[in-house]
Amino acid sequence: MFYQLYELNHAAMAPFRAAADIMRFAYANPLNPFSHTPLGRTMAASLEMFERTTRRYGKPEFGLKQTTIGDRVVSVREEIVWSRPFCNLLHFARSVPAARGNDPCILIVAPMSGHYATLLRGTVEALLPSADVYITDWIDARMVPMTEGTFDFDDYVDYVIEMLHFLGHDTHVIAVCQPSVPVLAAAAVMEEANDPLSPASMTLMGGPIDTRINPTAVNKLAQERSLQWFSDNVIMNVPWPQPGFMRPVYPGFLQLSGFMSMNLDRHLVAHKEFFMHLVKNDGEPEKHRDFYDEYLAVMDLTAEFYLQTVEQVFIRHSLPKGELMHRGKRVDPAAIRKVALLTVEGENDDISGVGQTKAAQTICVNIPEDMRMHYLQPDVGHYGVFNGSRFRREIAPRILDFVRQHSRSAVKPPVPRVIKGGRTA
Repeated sequence: MFYQLYELNHAAMAPFRAAADIMRFAYANPLNPFSHTPLGRTMAASLEMFERTTRRYGKPEFGLKQTTIGDRVVSVREEIVWSRPFCNLLHFARSVPAARGNDPCILIVAPMSGHYATLLRGTVEALLPSADVYITDWIDARMVPMTEGTFDFDDYVDYVIEMLHFLGHDTHVIAVCQPSVPVLAAAAVMEEANDPLSPASMTLMGGPIDTRINPTAVNKLAQERSLQWFSDNVIMNVPWPQPGFMRPVYPGFLQLSGFMSMNLDRHLVAHKEFFMHLVKNDGEPEKHRDFYDEYLAVMDLTAEFYLQTVEQVFIRHSLPKGELMHRGKRVDPAAIRKVALLTVEGENDDISGVGQTKAAQTICVNIPEDMRMHYLQPDVGHYGVFNGSRFRREIAPRILDFVRQHSRSAVKPPVPRVIKGGRTA
């Protein structure tokens, strides 16, 4: 009943939250002389803190309306081009000049691990000037009726394969964090079947390919608990009146509590500083709002997908052991021969430790040496692998160079194997 109690508490707080928002507006209104005093700003700050900590954060928007191609600003239109019950495929259609030619087609597979695909807004934004970008927009499991059936690891792999078929020849796929395993599995399944629409390249970023290497706190938790423990303690049924009523899920609010607890001190300090900036009225709070509006927006995962991921990726290590199955058939990474492989890691990643993603280079034994590359970005954590200034400046250009060099419609020059920032071999 824990999920039901959570929903009941949220509903019970609604009138207090609304009252706090109205009072905050009154205290912060510049027409109110009291708003220009320290006491008035303190009251407004306290009321905003209350409203934000009791709010449910909805799915954010990408909000990417334009991009710059060369020296020209062009408009961007977001459109759904492929849809299934648990995922939409979004296309960021750019108004590019006809004379420009075709930019590489890139499919970004966003994590299905709590946050919405908008967490990769910076990833999309950095690639848009140079690529035709698509992204998986996973749907909150609590919004999917039980009549739509289940969604497990096999379905995830099938979705990736279907999207690659939809996008067609010469598509490049980028997997950020959790989807590194199903994306690699999808490439292996397609290659073993001699599928002509297998991706031209796959880029795996901060993914748990082999969590036995440099295990992090997340990996250790999975090792210390049995699968039954996870089933008993984190799986709950969606409460009424949500569309997914009675669907067993791993609730977003539980995932968020886990995310927050990993760096609780940092979050407490951030909120304290946010409060002080509100009182000082120095214009700094907007950055805090933007970050936490995204960070606190979470979605539910289907129980079957979550439990299979925990078991296969974090407990049994099925992929690096050669034991991962898809539709009853063993997934063979050695079958991958024509898909170029780029792996990217962050030196300070506390979610997927250094070496866990690079393990893909070891298990994909039949990819030619001139079709593989590894890059370790110094001085970034997990988030910095796919977002932020270093991603834009150092990682994104390498991804785009790799994609261009391994386009099936282009002549491929020799590719250096980047081992660590600025160092090549």
